[in-house]
Amino acid sequence: MTAPLTLSAKEAAAELGVSLPTLYAYVSRGLIRSDAPAGGRTRLYRAEDVRALVTRRDRPVEAASDRALDWGAPVLESAITLITGDGLYYRGRDAGDLAAGATLEAVASLLWDSTEDAFAEEPPALPAFASLPPGLDPLDRLLSLLPLAAASDLRSVNRTQAGLARTGARILRLTAAILAGTNPSALPLHQQLCSAWGVAGPGTDLIRAALVLCADHELNASAFTVRCVASTGASPYAALSAGIGALRGPRHGGMTARVAAILPGLLDAPDPAQALAAHLARGDELPGFGHPLYAKGDVRAAWLLKRMAATWGADTRMRRAIALARTATEMAGTPPTIDFALVLLADRLGLPPHAPITIFTLGRSAGWVAHLLEQVRSGVLIRPRARYTGVRPA
Repeated sequence: MTAPLTLSAKEAAAELGVSLPTLYAYVSRGLIRSDAPAGGRTRLYRAEDVRALVTRRDRPVEAASDRALDWGAPVLESAITLITGDGLYYRGRDAGDLAAGATLEAVASLLWDSTEDAFAEEPPALPAFASLPPGLDPLDRLLSLLPLAAASDLRSVNRTQAGLARTGARILRLTAAILAGTNPSALPLHQQLCSAWGVAGPGTDLIRAALVLCADHELNASAFTVRCVASTGASPYAALSAGIGALRGPRHGGMTARVAAILPGLLDAPDPAQALAAHLARGDELPGFGHPLYAKGDVRAAWLLKRMAATWGADTRMRRAIALARTATEMAGTPPTIDFALVLLADRLGLPPHAPITIFTLGRSAGWVAHLLEQVRSGVLIRPRARYTGVRPA
């Protein structure tokens, strides 16, 4: 008789995506059988029981990872973006290789797995600015105008994959125009930003590359928000508006504003390394440094900083910024993130204060559409369960 296939406690817990105490709770409830090998002190767990529990639709809530929504175990399948810890890949293509020459439109087509050019249509009309209060920042203006654009976009009811991709392309062009304060154009998206900001020469290529590097980052807060909204059958405009709302939070895309608040002071200090040491000694946060998904440092920032150093290597302020990034890595073990790189790019190009989050938003919109397409294709309503920790009924 063949012995049943068994797993160690760590292997069983990993397959279930739970902690060891939760695994033991399943055993005590009879959901998983365990065996004690002859002469052995470590119990083994029946693989068939573990895998049956993984696939159960009525799986107990506790079977979800204890911290699955907090940098924890994967919560859904996706074929869009892979983060390996030392690499970032869009549908198997290295994001750095793409950043070397691809436009955001080309990367969007890759992420969307498009079989046709979704950007072939004429640019859409821009809703009127006249009724908006003066002084709105670009993201508030975007959130105000996208619903107006949705109301006039009758083609957005097309729920086929091709129809959704074309709607996504229209939204990206509207997003570029609204963020830049211009009219929608058939120009490449990076050129629309550069024209609005008066950027020419090497800066144009750096902005193009930054957009590509921001295009997607797997299941971050904004992408998950887009997928949740898309799973309800809401319009692409509604889903992307929800993503923008999530992105602008200070722990997500809004991190760029926090970086911008401290970076000039560090760079302008007589000794940036000493200023950084004093900052850390006070216990102050260091936004723009350290990313949980990259043990060796954010590959997006490393790629962009290397290109910036090659462009402005003789510039004193650029040398101080690179030295500051090196010091933070050596002193605190926290390499720079894409937020730091975007703020530094805006600093070196003399861009307006909102430029870093503008680049982040426009670039990430391509990824949001990819997640929307994948979620709609799945036909699944995202509805996780909560582990109740309140007062039990009598």
